[in-house]
Amino acid sequence: MKYPAADPLAALKNVDWLISNGGQISLGAVGPVECPAVASDESECLAMLQRRDGESLHQLLTRLDAAIARAWNEGEFTDEINPDC
Repeated sequence: MKYPAADPLAALKNVDWLISNGGQISLGAVGPVECPAVASDESECLAMLQRRDGESLHQLLTRLDAAIARAWNEGEFTDEINPDC
C-alpha cells in the first residue's frame, strides 16, 4: 500500500501488514484499563500495551508496531495489561 509522503502512519508497516492480512488491532478503554492497544492475528494475541502517561496516540501505535515485529521475529509477546500472567 502506498501512502502520501506526509502520512505519519506510513512507518507502521507491521500494523499495516497485520490488518491487511486478516489481523486486527483495537484501541480504547476496556474495563479498568483506560487505553490499551491490542494486536492479534487469526490465531493469537501478539501484543497488549497500556498507554503511558503523556504518551501520544502515535507513540502508542509506534510501540505497538515494534511489539508486533518482536512477536513475529523473536517470539516475544508483550503483555503490559496482565503482567502477572
